[in-house]
Amino acid sequence: MYLLLLLAFAALSVFLLGAALALLFWTLPDVVPLKERRATLTIEVRDWQGAEHPFLLGPKNRYWTPLESIPEEMKWAVIVAEDAGFYEHQGIDVPALREALKYNLEQKRMARGASTITQQLAKNVFLSREKSLWRKLREFLLAREMEQELSKGRILELYLNVVELGPMVHGVGHGSRHFFGKTPEEMSPAECSLLAAILPGPRIAYNPRLEPRKVQRRAARLLKLLEGRNILDQSQYASALKELPVLLGLAPPSPPPRTETEDATSGGGEDEFFEEGAPEIGVEPAGESIGPLEEGSIEEEIIEGEGGTNEPSGEAVPRG
Repeated sequence: MYLLLLLAFAALSVFLLGAALALLFWTLPDVVPLKERRATLTIEVRDWQGAEHPFLLGPKNRYWTPLESIPEEMKWAVIVAEDAGFYEHQGIDVPALREALKYNLEQKRMARGASTITQQLAKNVFLSREKSLWRKLREFLLAREMEQELSKGRILELYLNVVELGPMVHGVGHGSRHFFGKTPEEMSPAECSLLAAILPGPRIAYNPRLEPRKVQRRAARLLKLLEGRNILDQSQYASALKELPVLLGLAPPSPPPRTETEDATSGGGEDEFFEEGAPEIGVEPAGESIGPLEEGSIEEEIIEGEGGTNEPSGEAVPRG
């Protein structure tokens, strides 16, 4: 009798697990519409007060920036910071997951995440911010589906056009104008590294108004990684390092060479980094510290509310 009950329980468990998995697959959103580069999707994004707003992801968004118009330094700064194995994995970086789990157990806190760029895109486009095993499973499955249906270039293009960089500032097209008053194509390597440095926590942890020196340190480390990948030469690297404190308002800009006919009292000095009228964020600095940076393993701040390549020919891809 006991054996029969045990077998019945095991059969019921298998049935329920199968039903749950079937429901999980059945309710997954369709990722195929993301393949069409001329299409614009309407998704929901959340502001810093928790309210949801419609957001256009595609060419109908005035800030939309095609991948080929995004500087190489911007692409690679995000890749080395968020997902160094982007061009090797198929949506899930298992070694990174293993390392993050080990690190978090050692620290006894959720100090580091291991979400790939593809996973983050799946979450931003299709999923809520709910923290649950069910949502994480959906994120894993959607990431694998995206990797099967979309090229790496398309995934990166979508991600760079939806990622949050400020208060209702999404995508590098809006971010470059909000912070620097210029288009993405016009950004310098230093400006690219700053946007990538803000990305993990624009509201608190890496808000440049609250934590300018912390953002500077992170951006400087990203620039060093770009030099290590030969994206920047030594001269570009040195120049970008000098530009960082100026952009963040931590140092005055270097005066340009003057001619005899120029007014000696004219010149800059204004903070270039923040656009006039940009909203102040009434939050106390979080005060987190970051340790030595390695490529693709920058510690992810877990904060409530914040959150070789095989490319098709003809598609813009960061050089390796």
